Amino acid sequence: MAKYIFVTGGVVSSLGKGIISASIGKLLQARGYKITIQKFDPYINIDPGTLNPYEHGECYVTVDGMETDLDLGHYERFTGIQTTRANSMTTGRIYKAVIDKERRGDYLGKTIQVVPHITNEIKENIKDLGETGKYDFVITEIGGTIGDIESAPFLEAIRQLKWELGRDAISVHLTYVPYLKAADELKTKPTQHSVKEMLSYGIQPDILILRTEKHLDDNMRMKVAGFCNVDLECVIQSEDLPSIYEVPVNMQRQGLDSAILRKMGIPVGETPQLGPWLHFLELRKTATEKVRIGLVGKYDLQDAYKSISESLSHAATYHHRKIEITFINSEFLTKENIKAELSTQDGLVICPGFGQRGTEGKILAVEYARTNNVPCFGICLGMQMMVIEFARDVLGYSDANSSEMVPDTPHNVIDMMENQKSISNMGGTMRLGAYACKLEEGSRVASIYDSPTISERHRHRYEFNSKYLNEYEAKGMKCTGRNPESDLVEIVEVPELKWFIGTQFHPEYQSTVLHPHPLFLSFIEAAIG
Repeated sequence: MAKYIFVTGGVVSSLGKGIISASIGKLLQARGYKITIQKFDPYINIDPGTLNPYEHGECYVTVDGMETDLDLGHYERFTGIQTTRANSMTTGRIYKAVIDKERRGDYLGKTIQVVPHITNEIKENIKDLGETGKYDFVITEIGGTIGDIESAPFLEAIRQLKWELGRDAISVHLTYVPYLKAADELKTKPTQHSVKEMLSYGIQPDILILRTEKHLDDNMRMKVAGFCNVDLECVIQSEDLPSIYEVPVNMQRQGLDSAILRKMGIPVGETPQLGPWLHFLELRKTATEKVRIGLVGKYDLQDAYKSISESLSHAATYHHRKIEITFINSEFLTKENIKAELSTQDGLVICPGFGQRGTEGKILAVEYARTNNVPCFGICLGMQMMVIEFARDVLGYSDANSSEMVPDTPHNVIDMMENQKSISNMGGTMRLGAYACKLEEGSRVASIYDSPTISERHRHRYEFNSKYLNEYEAKGMKCTGRNPESDLVEIVEVPELKWFIGTQFHPEYQSTVLHPHPLFLSFIEAAIG
């Protein structure tokens, strides 16, 4: 029977519950256990697919086409697991499932209430993964902060499960210990209040993780343990570290995985070695030279392109380089400032996105990269900007555009997919998830992947308009990746340039710490060269 670990957060948001959940998964994997991690978000949206990145950061996509919270990216990058729609749940999906059952008459005339119907639905979704027989541990992260009104049903479900499962379920609570500079003191009162709030829901945390900017001595840990009814060995501190990838090592050093196993009555055994992980960290520490990459996009927010940034970081590390990423706001790029903005970069990533804002700046950045032979990587909309720029400046169609930006453009080199034209709802209706791609023999991408076929994840409605394909190929832009079923163009490249590749898919979703994505490795290599 699978065992369950519930991760909650208190005091403030953005403490790093996702990193802690991923770290717990990594440490249990190192001990030989099979794990999976799921995220329960209390917001009422069905998924984050229609959310502005300024609201919620990037939208991550699973292999089976579920738009999810960015924390699932952390889960995959840390542990190497592949998540699915079962690993992501929102209040919106929970309520929709219950309402659909009520409409079908599944409840046989019962009055539908938060308890037991909503809480039962939450419990079923938590236990579904555990009941597959595939996992020893199911780690469930609850989004938001204790005390949020929308979190109450999730906490009640956890309380019930802890009661029902006994030692097979534990609670890990992450809180904040603020440092008051004027008093030169760390304060534990917010943690005490957060645990008191948990107790008001009927949940006694088994393990406390204290997020802190300053080191906590044993006296302070003992104080927290005493006030919060937690064993001293189960009070773990999570200090600020140079990299999120050092968190699992720090957690292991303090015995977090051992404490979890002891709480669940499982023999602890010897502490496993994190050999490949430590090798990755050593490469990061010893790298001295930098590689400078410009992210050309419209969202001036680090979480908006989180998976791309981490994928670049992975690749740079394995090339013994420190990554220096500069965000370049495409909305403010002009012909007058383009050289000043881009000339210091070793390579450019033309970022994905939706809508017209900032697209002309991206096209200028593509033109700069192509005419100056700067390594350039276009992802999703970024690839489409490469196609539009080539049509305007090489094929001679000065009015070329995407029908997303200009619906009546006479040269719609990017057009809406045929099966998308009859869709009216925005949420969850794009081309989503993993699709096969056949690579052209002898192409650069075929040599990079070292495979004739690949599978990559998508999130788009628009595509390369194949009626222009022969013109592109004749002028030097090759369509070197095609979907074997629909024949959609997935990859374009200009072989004569140093590195000029665009992908309709999102390769960043499949880059992990121990297995960096080959396209990012090749791109960074070209940027270094």
